[in-house]
Amino acid sequence: MTYELYYWPGIPGRGEFVRLALEEAGVGYLDIAKDAGGERATVRKLERMLNDASTPHPPFAVPVLKAGGQLISQTANILMFLGVRHELAPSDEAGRLWTHQLQLTLADWIDEIHDTHHPLGPTEYYQDHKAAARKRAGLFLKHRLPKYLGYFERVLKRNPAGDQFLVGDALSYPDLSLFQVIEGLRYAFPRAMARSEAKYTRVMALHGRVSQRPRIAAYLASERRIPFNEEGLFRHYPELDA
Repeated sequence: MTYELYYWPGIPGRGEFVRLALEEAGVGYLDIAKDAGGERATVRKLERMLNDASTPHPPFAVPVLKAGGQLISQTANILMFLGVRHELAPSDEAGRLWTHQLQLTLADWIDEIHDTHHPLGPTEYYQDHKAAARKRAGLFLKHRLPKYLGYFERVLKRNPAGDQFLVGDALSYPDLSLFQVIEGLRYAFPRAMARSEAKYTRVMALHGRVSQRPRIAAYLASERRIPFNEEGLFRHYPELDA
């Protein structure tokens, strides 16, 4: 099966978490916005599917993964689906639930990171948020960044199979997502991360291991990898990087 991934062109965003899983799995996928005509093609194809009366479970928003006749949305949901299919999650129910729980925690973290530059909501430009964003970012860096980094450091430390991966003794999709979060934080808050990283050696070591996996390394070096920019989830505004 060749999957179809629907996400906006030009930004890594939430679609990048899905791309990393597809790349690590080594499966074929068509990135509609990049491979089939850009944003207009993405919107048109999505609208056709969503307006089709034969689509009983229409997604709310991208990312959307088309797998055969299925349309799957919500990043964590897509990753749960791919994890089971492509050995990026444990085979037992308890293991799958724990893996999904970690991904949902990462989703909460990602939302908080996004809100550092858009604390008043997503409908206005950053310039309209500057005062509130400065306060929100300061509180995030002081309180929430160490809380999340500390949590994933403890998860790695307490893993009965060792501290190489978040779940068991093999890579799973939350490992890939944690890698992307660290990449994004280094882009958005380079000064704050430079001060923080030495305290979370297991998390940073995991980031390094993921980056060196053959398929991931090849993807990161390719033109398919979209650079971070000031249109996505992770944005670098120097005034927020206190």
